Amino acid sequence: MTVELASVRALPKPWGSSNLQPWSKVAARASPIGELWFGRADPSGEEPALLLKLLFTTQPLSIQVHPDDEYARSVGLPHGKTEAWYIVAASLGSEIALGLNRRVGKPELRAAIETGSVTDLVSWQAVRADEAVLVPAGTIHAIGAGLVIAEIQQRSDATFRLFDYERHRQLHVEDAVGAAIASPATERIDPRRLSDARRVMASSRYFVLEQISLPPDSHWELLADTETWLLVLSGEATFDLVRASQGEAIFAEGQSVNVRTEQGGLKGLIAYATAKPVAGLLRRLDEQTAAAPAAPGQIQELPT
Repeated sequence: MTVELASVRALPKPWGSSNLQPWSKVAARASPIGELWFGRADPSGEEPALLLKLLFTTQPLSIQVHPDDEYARSVGLPHGKTEAWYIVAASLGSEIALGLNRRVGKPELRAAIETGSVTDLVSWQAVRADEAVLVPAGTIHAIGAGLVIAEIQQRSDATFRLFDYERHRQLHVEDAVGAAIASPATERIDPRRLSDARRVMASSRYFVLEQISLPPDSHWELLADTETWLLVLSGEATFDLVRASQGEAIFAEGQSVNVRTEQGGLKGLIAYATAKPVAGLLRRLDEQTAAAPAAPGQIQELPT
């Protein structure tokens, strides 16, 4: 049974930022920080199945693809990488790329990588804060400049670059061609409200990502039976005896967690390692209310 304040590891990236505020207390450094990785506070604990990150972009990231489990194992990697992005903040005109604008064969994709014309094949779309994007393994994708993104993913660093904006890093032509689904993206995100407090933003066979909104001075029970990550986007709360505020994350597993919000309430993201939303994940303890009928497609939250 575990509940702990997550550790934070800062990774410098050429496309990163020197100012992470207000989303993180990590101090500015000589090299721009592109990613914050949240991990177990106890390094001797079992390695989680999921990896939670915050990304900060001032330049476009590489055009890339992640392998699925089958392809990853064929090249000696333990598993693939499906991920989801939640747009925390977006500058005007910020974009992400997801899939291609048309289906192409592997020879055409290989040639496009080698000539750099793959930039003309990717399908860009505008994004704004509070949107989510599911990126299944095999989907060619990219993240543009001017974004702060919370990412949940399978714990893997398996990334094959197709284009890197003259940063002189290695491209992975054969693996990218082998792993990619060279067609338009088919996955669409339709956020689904489960209750006043919960909204499913993305789900896959590996994880569910929810946005939560808890009112000020309220008391909740979080059922973290499986591996569960909670990222505070605004406000603050205590999780059993652990306090977390904006930009901090909680890891919990194998127990129910008492959550008490403070004056500002709490807005956050919860990601957990199941394939479907958990009906009793979050339950309010300080309010006796009759259960209202659930709308079609919603999960009925049970009263205390």
